Amino acid sequence: MAKSSFEYVKTFELDDTVLPNSWIVVRLDGKCFHKFADDHNFKKPNDIRALRLMNYSAYSVLREFNELLLAYGQSDEYSFIFKKDCNLYKRRAAKLLTIVNSKFSSSYVFYWRKFFGDEELKYPPTFDGRLILYPSQENLIDYLKWRQADVHINNLYNTTFWALVLKGNLTPSQAEKRLCGTLSADKNEILFKEFGENYNNEPEIFKRGTLLTRKCITDEESKKSVKIIADVHDDMLKNNFWQEFSGHLIKPKNLLAHKGSMTDMIKEQI
Repeated sequence: MAKSSFEYVKTFELDDTVLPNSWIVVRLDGKCFHKFADDHNFKKPNDIRALRLMNYSAYSVLREFNELLLAYGQSDEYSFIFKKDCNLYKRRAAKLLTIVNSKFSSSYVFYWRKFFGDEELKYPPTFDGRLILYPSQENLIDYLKWRQADVHINNLYNTTFWALVLKGNLTPSQAEKRLCGTLSADKNEILFKEFGENYNNEPEIFKRGTLLTRKCITDEESKKSVKIIADVHDDMLKNNFWQEFSGHLIKPKNLLAHKGSMTDMIKEQI
C-alpha cells in the first residue's frame, strides 16, 4: 500500500492479539431467532431441517479452516474451538471472530434450499458472536459440558411446553404458568402421564446437540483411511467420553476412528 499523509489513522487501531497457549472459542448465537423461526414456519419444539442446516453451516466452516479443532451446536447457537497452538491471523480476535461468523452466516443462506426446499427464505438471519479464551483442558471440557447441559434443560422444557400447547390445548401463557417451578422429574411425568411420551426416546440430536469433530474412517471400496468431519451426538457430560476424547484436544493430529453411524454428512465426504 502506498504511503500517504493520511496513514497516521492506522495508529488508532488497537492490538487485539489474544494470549498464546490457550484454546480460542468463538460462539455464535442467533439474534431474534424466535421471530425468525416463526416467520419461516419452524416446527415446534424442534425442526430437524433447521438443526441440520445449522450443522451443515458449521461443517462448511470447519472444512474451510483446518485450524479449527471441533465445533458444538444446539438450537440457534454454535461454538467453534480453535487448536491451542493456532496462529491463524496471528491470533487477532476481531479477525477470528469475523471470519467464523461471516462464513457461517453466508453458508446458512447459501444452503437454505438444501434443507428447506421450497420454503422461501424471507430475509437473512443475524448471528452475534463472542470470543473466549480457555487456558486449561479442564476449562475447555467444562465449557462444552456447560453448553450440553443447557441443551438438556432447554429441550426438556420446550418439549413439555409445546406438548401442553399443541396436544393439551393450553395457551402459551397457561403452559408457562403450568411449568413454573417444575423440576425435570415433573416435566418427565407430565410428558409420560398426560401424553404417553417417554422423553428418553427423543432423538439424540434434540437432547444432546451436535458435536462436529475430525475423525478417520475406512472406505469400504478402497480400504483406505479417509479423514472426515463427523457429526455425532455423544454424551459429553459423562467422564468415559473424555477418557477417549481428551487426548485429541492436546494432539489433534491423532485422529480417532469413527465408530458411529454413516450420516449424510459423512457419506458426502467419502
